[in-house]
Amino acid sequence: MTPRDASDANSSRWSDLERPPLNPEALRRGLVRAGGLWTGVEVVQRTGSTNSDLVALAAAGKAAEGTVLVAEEQTSGRGRLDRQWTAPARSGLFFSVLLEPGDVPVARWGWLPLLTGVAVATGLSRSAGVDTALKWPNDLLVTVGGEERKAGGILAERAGDDAVIVGVGINVTLREDELPVPQAASLALAGAVTTDRDPLLRAVLRSLEHWYDKWRAAGGDPLESGLQETYAAGCSTLGRVVRAELPGDRTITGEAVAIDGDGRLVLATEDGVQEPVGAGDIVHLRPA
Repeated sequence: MTPRDASDANSSRWSDLERPPLNPEALRRGLVRAGGLWTGVEVVQRTGSTNSDLVALAAAGKAAEGTVLVAEEQTSGRGRLDRQWTAPARSGLFFSVLLEPGDVPVARWGWLPLLTGVAVATGLSRSAGVDTALKWPNDLLVTVGGEERKAGGILAERAGDDAVIVGVGINVTLREDELPVPQAASLALAGAVTTDRDPLLRAVLRSLEHWYDKWRAAGGDPLESGLQETYAAGCSTLGRVVRAELPGDRTITGEAVAIDGDGRLVLATEDGVQEPVGAGDIVHLRPA
């Protein structure tokens, strides 16, 4: 299986002059280097899901660790709980990476989505000049008009026994009338100093390489690598009263007080119990 590169998308590459295409050659020159994490960068005009494509390529032995697959447009992008992620062509960064953290205990692989969140937030803060925050476990928030809104998301999934595919979607130039829901946002709406996607993608991937290398060097230990502390510092969920909507129609309401060593969100309930949440939807009920 290979990603679609639709001819109809090629014919309209410059249909929106405010949204020029990415430059694959320049991205490769800036990211692929001897001894570095990134081994290849491919850009396709249009595909269903970069995560699905990269999972299939990994299963077929056609993708190595450090492969980056970027789509100018995704028609079936997925978020958590199989939610759809769609946006106009070239309006954002939609990409997936293949990681093989074989020297890290599998029990610590759950930190990869949080690690990616830290990398994306720090990379964009430096390159776009936008204040970002992380909503546990995998949303990127920006502030528009004094209100926190979602500008990006992360989805990690296993690819066989040895690999993890991490997908990232970031709204870059979406306008108000293009937002899928009122709670969404884009870097442009948050006042980004640049919306040039080439340097933004380079900054995010270099930040991801930095954090991934630190985490692996520490054997996946979130404390030793500094990941746990950094994630907590940038997590807007902490300090808020939230509702956790869990599998099986179960809910927990409490104050989010910590991120534990397994990357779980710890809620302090009214019953005086501290309960870790490893998976579920988090609804912010009160500002921090």
